[in-house]
Amino acid sequence: MVERLKSNKPLILLLLTGAVYFFLKYLTPLLAPVLTAMLFVTIFGPALKKLQERFHIHRQLGAVLLLFMAGTLVAVLIWVLFSWTVGSLPEWVGRLEALEQELVTVVRDLCGTVGNLLGIDHIYLEETILSGMQEGMGYFREQILPGMLSQSLEYVKGLGTVGGFLVTFLIATVLLAKDYDHIMNRMLEREEYHVVLEVICGLIRYIATFVKAQLIIMSIIAMTAALTLGIAGVHHGALWGILAGLLDAFPFVGTGIVLVPLLLVQLFCGNYGRAIVCAVLYVVCVFLREMLEPKLIGRRIGVTPIAILISLYAGIRLFGIWGIIKGPLGFILIYQSYRSILRRCGNSFSD
Repeated sequence: MVERLKSNKPLILLLLTGAVYFFLKYLTPLLAPVLTAMLFVTIFGPALKKLQERFHIHRQLGAVLLLFMAGTLVAVLIWVLFSWTVGSLPEWVGRLEALEQELVTVVRDLCGTVGNLLGIDHIYLEETILSGMQEGMGYFREQILPGMLSQSLEYVKGLGTVGGFLVTFLIATVLLAKDYDHIMNRMLEREEYHVVLEVICGLIRYIATFVKAQLIIMSIIAMTAALTLGIAGVHHGALWGILAGLLDAFPFVGTGIVLVPLLLVQLFCGNYGRAIVCAVLYVVCVFLREMLEPKLIGRRIGVTPIAILISLYAGIRLFGIWGIIKGPLGFILIYQSYRSILRRCGNSFSD
């Protein structure tokens, strides 16, 4: 039975696919902090070893220092962006008031034109439309806005979940940094764990390639957006472009969170040329990511870009928005496991 299973490649691939799906669907949410800690310690293991040899810093303390430096860098970046955003709020509020007055003026002019063309009372038409706008704003203040504020408990729960993840991740990182060498030596002593080690090495190579590709894509999009918005004459265009490039690396956000509001502001201000620039830039940024991501990732890990593209689509269909990460990750797990198992079974593998 075992020999038949080893010789049946489609069955091996099917079983691996099912196992990887079960792992990503059900186990990953439960073990996410520990798995993240394992990847962190594995990737930065050489750096922790050098700190111990050169500066006599224990690996646990070295892991804490690395995490502190990374956290400080992220906190500084968030603070700079937050300060810039809050500092711009008075200007945005003033613009919104100006836009509201301009919108009322446009409605009155339009009602006058339509009234003259159709031969109806333009004052009645103007009062009807403006009262409808006021009712809409009242509905927003009385219904939608309180509903948004009532979700504050959900936001607190979300922050608590993130905090629990970070605390568990920190503790798991310190514990794994202490016993990392012992765990790896035990796995090397047993031949059945060699497949696991090969898969882990392939996964780490993919993650390193993924991070490098994201940095390249983020830089290209940030420079493209900054130059385009700056040349178009958008207020603080270079800063908005850099912010769009930074946010593009996050699956939940993307460049649309910056470019779409800019597009609407330009439309309300009557800057139709700049609005068209923002729309075209948004399409270009999406196209750049879709074109560069499969090519940069697939070429450097030894698979075709179309395979990475298909894994992205399949991941989104299976796991939702998290499939952007889980899709390619699952493909790499299947790919590396399949190669390792066939090599152990003595079968030839062809790319």
